[in-house]
Amino acid sequence: MKVTLRLILSLILVTTVVALGSSVWQARQEETRLKIELEKRVDFVADGLGDLLLPSLVSGQIDVSKRIIEKFSNREKLLGISIYDSTRHLIVASQNIESIIGDVSRSAVEPVLSDENKSYGRLIDLGKDKAHAYSVILNPEGPNTYVLTLFHQTQYIHDRVKRIWINAFWRLSLQILVISLTTLLIFYLNVMSPIRRTAEWVKKIRLGEDTDHEKPEPLLGPLAKEVSHMAKSLQMARRSAEEEARLRHASESVWTAERLKEFVRIKLDKRPLFVVSHREPYMHVKKGSAVEWIVPASGLVTAIEPVLKACGGTWIAQGAGNADKDTVDQNDKIRVPPDDPQYTLKRIWLSRGEEEGYYYGFSNEGLWPLCHIAHTRPTFRATDWFAYREVNKKFAESVLKELEGTSEPCVLIQDYHFALLPALIKAARPDARVALFWHIPWPNPESFGICPWHKEVLKGMLGADIIGFHTQFHCNNFIQTVDRFLESRIDYEHFTVTREAHTTSIKPFPISIADDAPKKPLQTDRAGLLKPYGIHAQYLGIGVDRLDYTKGIIERFRAVEYFLETNPIYQGKFTFIELGAPSRTLIPKYQEFMNEIEKEVERINEKFKVKNWQAILFLKKHHSHEEIAPFYRFSDVCLVTSLHDGMNLVAKEFVHAREDEKGVLVLSEFTGAARELKDALIVNPYDAIQTSEAIRAALEMSDQEQTKRMKRMRAGVKSRNIYKWAADLVGDLAEVSR
Repeated sequence: MKVTLRLILSLILVTTVVALGSSVWQARQEETRLKIELEKRVDFVADGLGDLLLPSLVSGQIDVSKRIIEKFSNREKLLGISIYDSTRHLIVASQNIESIIGDVSRSAVEPVLSDENKSYGRLIDLGKDKAHAYSVILNPEGPNTYVLTLFHQTQYIHDRVKRIWINAFWRLSLQILVISLTTLLIFYLNVMSPIRRTAEWVKKIRLGEDTDHEKPEPLLGPLAKEVSHMAKSLQMARRSAEEEARLRHASESVWTAERLKEFVRIKLDKRPLFVVSHREPYMHVKKGSAVEWIVPASGLVTAIEPVLKACGGTWIAQGAGNADKDTVDQNDKIRVPPDDPQYTLKRIWLSRGEEEGYYYGFSNEGLWPLCHIAHTRPTFRATDWFAYREVNKKFAESVLKELEGTSEPCVLIQDYHFALLPALIKAARPDARVALFWHIPWPNPESFGICPWHKEVLKGMLGADIIGFHTQFHCNNFIQTVDRFLESRIDYEHFTVTREAHTTSIKPFPISIADDAPKKPLQTDRAGLLKPYGIHAQYLGIGVDRLDYTKGIIERFRAVEYFLETNPIYQGKFTFIELGAPSRTLIPKYQEFMNEIEKEVERINEKFKVKNWQAILFLKKHHSHEEIAPFYRFSDVCLVTSLHDGMNLVAKEFVHAREDEKGVLVLSEFTGAARELKDALIVNPYDAIQTSEAIRAALEMSDQEQTKRMKRMRAGVKSRNIYKWAADLVGDLAEVSR
């Protein structure tokens, strides 16, 4: 109530000041206007009257002059008329002015005679009232000079000004009344009521009641946004506490964000964590005149961001959004996530030539196909290698600048874009603890030897204290590669490589996903999901990929084609949906691959053409996690058919999304995930018949069997989540012997 009273009083004060100022201005303007109008009217009357009086005055006919004056004295607002000669002697005056004839009348003509003005007007005091006296000289050039003075009332001017003030008073009173009532009404309806509803909403959260379908009042603006974040934090904290209690009761130990945060705090002794990657977790892009932020399609971002959200620190990456430079500070930094900042993003700027050589060239036309062994010939160019080397140096300089002032910093370098970075950092900061996690497979020594600069790549990587891969198989390949090409001491028992007095541990760290994010209730069903595309289907399959030739997308489509051919009862009933995110579109091989995908989809759909149904629905764009979620939840089968993959988090995301414990995962044996998710239907993606049979088996699998398999896979994803991955990697890094 006090707030409302202060608000009303403030508005009344402002309104009063404005009204008073306006009234003062209006009164002055009106008074000035009336005085000017009086002067003009009196001057006109004096000229006419002077012409009538002058003949009788000159001829000495005072009676005539008297009659003329009396006749004119009856005019409205005219108090009277007097005529003096040049010796200041009264010649004649109207009857209604005789009572004030004397000093007042004589003083009115004095300025005209003394200053030889032809006319003069001023206000004079008549006791209770004031009048306006206007004097004009008659016959100034003749032997006899006279002064004609007209006395006019001025009370009407004061009355008019007074009326303005009275009107202003009543108008102000009415405004104050209306403002007070309106403010009370608006405050109650738009402030008090939303606050009361928001308070009820917060109370429900505090009491642990379901609020998923409720939102704070948007009219509260930033406060509502912060309350929403606080509510989410409370919900997550409550769920974490409930989960911890449940796990303690069940004698289980699952890693959570809070547990990781405390673990890292102890292990790193409050020192910040530094993450380096090519891809940034958030991009700012221009949409017309506005700037929006998006999350790039990347398994790396999916995996790493929950770690920094839990631990804080700095993420160093290339700034690739067309509005990225407009959103950073003078140090090229920005706090992210944009809607709930929890860590710092430092952006590095690359020229187009650097990006073409380092990223599109050496990294993705060279190392990517080399490591994936996906029957795409790697291309190695000297210019690309030079660019790769220079960009690694540029990142090293930026990282070293961020490490200044931090003793024994911990640095996590991500992926094949920065094979040279560990050695560059170590050379400048021997005290730094450096880990390199290689997100893609590592090939056998014979395959890796194709790279003309294989020794330089290996030497750069071995600058790290820890090199992590998804699987032990990839660790084995790396050790054998080092043994083949570099002179070093290898300890196969502890899986370490010692070279030039520096020891590097080679370890498997199977990466995963965060499994503690609250899921939003779905706003649609299966029919609603397909409605925008004009198709109907009884069964759904789903695939979620970057459009990359290593993901086995073409092979997957051909397996779907074979399945429909050999199981015609599913024609018109089963639709496979591919959510494909365009990737590396500047590389010719990827352009060709995307064209091939579209042609294959068109060919297969034409082959099984049925009204209101498609065999394959291909949706080519970057999809957010919120957009993907309903496709995971309503699909009967998820196909992950990578030809070669380090881990593949789509498989784990699908399992995590299935809270109903239904659905079947068909998984390529060439993914790292196949070593963990053993209850999936494991297939050779090159074998269309085997994959087709897996689709049929998935669609015909009983609910009981689906639940049994999904429960085991969900338990595995939960126990080996991203926080467990980060705890293992950071824990080992913090214990590196100096």
